[in-house]
Formats: sequence, C-alpha cells, structure tokens
Amino acid sequence: MNDDLRAEIRAAVTAILGGQGEGRTCDDGFGRRVWKDLSEGGFHLVGVPEAAGGSGGSLGDLAVVADLAAFHAVPVPVVETAFLAGWLLAGAGLSVPDGLVVASLDEARGHRQDGALRLSGRLRVPWARHADHVVTMVRCGQENVVAVIPGDARADLVTAENLAGEPRDMLVLEGTVADASAAAPPGLDTTALLLRGALARSVQLAAAARAVLASARHYVTEREQFGRPLARFQAVQQHLAALAADVTAMQVSADAAVAAVEHEDADAEVAVAAAKATTSAGAQQVAAIGHQLHGALGYTGEHHLGAVTTRLWAWREEFGDESHWHDRLAAALHDRAWWPLLAGGTR
Repeated sequence: MNDDLRAEIRAAVTAILGGQGEGRTCDDGFGRRVWKDLSEGGFHLVGVPEAAGGSGGSLGDLAVVADLAAFHAVPVPVVETAFLAGWLLAGAGLSVPDGLVVASLDEARGHRQDGALRLSGRLRVPWARHADHVVTMVRCGQENVVAVIPGDARADLVTAENLAGEPRDMLVLEGTVADASAAAPPGLDTTALLLRGALARSVQLAAAARAVLASARHYVTEREQFGRPLARFQAVQQHLAALAADVTAMQVSADAAVAAVEHEDADAEVAVAAAKATTSAGAQQVAAIGHQLHGALGYTGEHHLGAVTTRLWAWREEFGDESHWHDRLAAALHDRAWWPLLAGGTR
C-alpha cells in the first residue's frame, strides 16, 4: 500500500468533486462535466492495469475514487466502469475501448455464426443510455466469454432509474454482434461479478453513510433551539452517537473487505459478504437517524442529505441486500472454525 499515492489521489479527486455542488450539477442523471474532469485525469480507470488500457494502481486506490464520488453524491459510473467493466476486460485479456464503458449486471446468451459472436438476452445495464460500450459476461455453449457490445448496436433500450435517479436501464439484444470477445479464465463468471459488485457497493454505502454523519454533525452544531445548539441536547447526542456507531461499523467492514480482496486473502469472500451485509443493514438506520436529526430538512433531491440517503436506499438492495449476504455468510461459515476468523480478522 502506498499511502502517499492514495493521499495524492484523494486530494486530486476531492479537488475535482468539491467544485461540483455536491453532485447536483448533472444532465439526465449523468454528471458529464465531472466525468470529463475525472477522465482527463485518468481517475475513471484507476485500478485497471495499464496493459488493459487503464490507469494502473491497486484496488485500494480505486476504492478511494469510488468512496469520494459516493460521499459527494456525484452521478458518475466509477463503479460500473473501473470496478466492473475494467476488471472484466482485464481478467479476460481484453483492452478497455475508448469512450464511456460500463458493465452489464446480467449474462447474455451467445452463439457463433460466420466467425462472429452474436448476443441475445435482456441485460440490466446501469448508465447504458450514456455508454459507448457495454461489457457483459456471455454463456456460449459450455464456455464463459467476456464480450464488448457497441453502444449503438442495441436493438432496444428500456430506460429506468433507481431511487436516487441514477440510470438503471435494460438493454435488449437480438443477435447483436460483439465488437470484441475472449474466453473468461476459470473463476471469472457471474458469481464473481456479483461478489465484485457487492464489494463496490459496500464502499459506496460506507461513504454515503459517512456523508450523512458529516451533514448531521454540521446541522446540529449550527442549528439552535431555545438559545443553544441542538448538539447540546442529550437526546440529540444519543442519536448522533448511534449514527456514528453505525457509520463506523459500515466503514470498517468495507475497508476490511477491500484489503482482503486486494491482498487475495483466503477468506476474502467472507469479508465481502460481511461488508455487504453490514453496509446494507446499516443503510436504512443511518438514513432514518440522519433525517431525524435534520428535522424536516433534507428530503428533497436538491439537499445533499436527500442525495446521499436515496443512494443508501437504492444501493442497499443492489448486488444483494443484507438478507442475501447474511445467508451467504452463514453458508460460508458452516462447519468451519469461525471463532478465529471472527476474532482475528480475515488476514
């Protein structure tokens, strides 16, 4: 881990995001200006190997960028581009094409015809309406394939948004020819994609929760009631303490999962399952306490609190909610010596 490099990444990305009005400057749910600034600095592909057309760096470096984008509630597809699409392409030995590249959450069906790979199926693709290319897992007979779909080759596109107004589109393929494809190595499949997405959303959930805490602290310190700041009231202090405890648990679990995956720990899957279960479970409580501490403020999308809490509600369910990951965690720990893992961490 290069702490100096991460500090430089954090400073540079914060400078870009800090001037964006806390993510409210966007067009059709997409912060084009901030995405342009991130792309020009190479921050949109941090964590993707240079050999694959990325910016290089580690998973931990990428987590810094995803964390900051989520904290500022900026509507840009850092996770769908670097965390997922870049990771799939690099894993299959393919290069990241020019333009905005995002990953499908589903697997397409494929068959080879006249030397071309033709794709069919209905794919959930976040940010598809803005993408120049879509990367997807493909089941082609008994083979797992990673394929690149040109953005203008879609037969149909059904647009939709999540609770935070982020694009969550459905791409319909009918014999679409892939731009590029390669066989996926063992272990690179839809199960691995789900785990990777859960890790990414854990990082985002922890960051959004931290933003709620920062906003609440500021509000109760500045706002006065009966001649004194709200932060001086015991009931408010109790709510703030409970909020801080939830946020800390979410942040620690997300950080631990990133470290476990980055270092290829044997129990990395357990760490990711625990992180997504913890962050998804904490999201609802953090949002509830955050709005309670703000009184009647913060429910609109124009308020930064509303921007981050709607993301908490939406991201909580994406790539599996807490129930899904509690079940996965229980299955992973079944018939194992779980106490050393619990007491000593995943490393």
